[in-house]
Amino acid sequence: MTSRPHFIAGRDWSAPGPATFEDRNPATGALLATIDIADAAAIDAAVAAATAAQRDWAATPAAARGRILLRAAALLRENLPALARLESEDTGRPISETIAVDVISGAECLEYFGGLAGTIAGEAVDLGPAAFGYTRREPIGVVGAIGAWNYPLQIACWKAAPALVCGNAVIFKPAPQTPLTALELTRIFQQAGLPDGLFNVVNGLGDTGRHLVEHPGIGKISLTGSVATGKAVAALAAASLKRVTLELGGKSPIIVCDDADIDSAVNAAMLGNFYSAGEICSNGTRVFVHRSIHDRFLDALIAKTRTLTIGDPLDPATQIGALISPEHMAKVLGHIEAGKAAGARLATGGNRCTAGALAQGSFVEPTIFADCTDGMSIAQEEIFGPVMAVFPFDTDAEAITRANATQYGLSAAVFTPTLARAHAMIAQLKAGTCWINQYNVTPVELPFGGMKQSGYGRENSRTALDAYTETKSVYVALTPVLGF
Repeated sequence: MTSRPHFIAGRDWSAPGPATFEDRNPATGALLATIDIADAAAIDAAVAAATAAQRDWAATPAAARGRILLRAAALLRENLPALARLESEDTGRPISETIAVDVISGAECLEYFGGLAGTIAGEAVDLGPAAFGYTRREPIGVVGAIGAWNYPLQIACWKAAPALVCGNAVIFKPAPQTPLTALELTRIFQQAGLPDGLFNVVNGLGDTGRHLVEHPGIGKISLTGSVATGKAVAALAAASLKRVTLELGGKSPIIVCDDADIDSAVNAAMLGNFYSAGEICSNGTRVFVHRSIHDRFLDALIAKTRTLTIGDPLDPATQIGALISPEHMAKVLGHIEAGKAAGARLATGGNRCTAGALAQGSFVEPTIFADCTDGMSIAQEEIFGPVMAVFPFDTDAEAITRANATQYGLSAAVFTPTLARAHAMIAQLKAGTCWINQYNVTPVELPFGGMKQSGYGRENSRTALDAYTETKSVYVALTPVLGF
């Protein structure tokens, strides 16, 4: 067991006799570390360090900032095995995922924004013979970033990379369930040459997040989390008119048309529900299948789902790992019971896994419900676990109307080889991140984010540069000012 302090101003930072919480492996229940809880004084120290460091960082040429991100990306790749193992221990997700996705996607994000550094610029505007204008892209200052527990390292990179390359300093608060890889990222940045104070990590629970959001020295908050947390953060940030980016939950639809490749759509539905044990905000948990192929699709889906391997996350053969905690497992199992009570047919799964060593962790079988109706709680509420609901539909217009009938609008997908049909359907879906004949692929080059109660603002792509800069408008007179 180890005790982990915060990382502020380039060093481990701990208050005398700090309050702590436990970080446990969700697959085994083993204690990984005790973690310090940041109070208001710790946040003050982090903001002071970030503010001091950010002044010189903002004056550093953008290309030089970008080179540091590129070095950090290379170091992530060099440390891939150790970081992937730590991520699996902390999240309960299979090592086959964390070694293929988490660390690599973080590195790709740092590489992308490092490469964009030299392109951060304003524009010149011709205003005629008497004047011209131009704009400047300037950093906001200190950014408070709050992560989620499903992809902790990736999310830390998604927030840090654009913020840093634009000349800001970052104070990152990981989710309390998964604090470890963000602390490792501080060492990576330091080794890459990032000046002290520009990437700080503070750990804690709800009060720590509140101190961060309310602090007057922070100019922007970026959150990945639940809708409830997003609403609370937006309300707190409004008091000081902080800029806010919210990437929140979803109840996303996958629409499988009558001419779709059934095998491909089945694979996508499984990846969009059972990858990472269903703990992905963009998951396509409502699968609408054209009635003419519904039964064939469902039979193939059930058969293939039953072949998935549930087991030790550190075993490369494992496909389904543990849920994040016993408390979250109980919540997911409660949703399953609610689905059965509402009359949905449990087609497969639905149980906690307790065979052998699995009894020590938070494992739930991949679960499929059929004969669902749109009003059921399993069709409306985000479950954040390996639970899929399948629905038949008859017309494209019906599928679109039903797909949009939710408070969320994060993601959506359409499966059809008829691209004109696909584009027409996508244009009518109220979702910020969409796929045609694919699901949950999120290249850093494309914006990621939602509509409606799935949040506002976008992660990734050039669009993220707007979220971490202020635009200053400058008017330059070329002739004398004439009096009255």
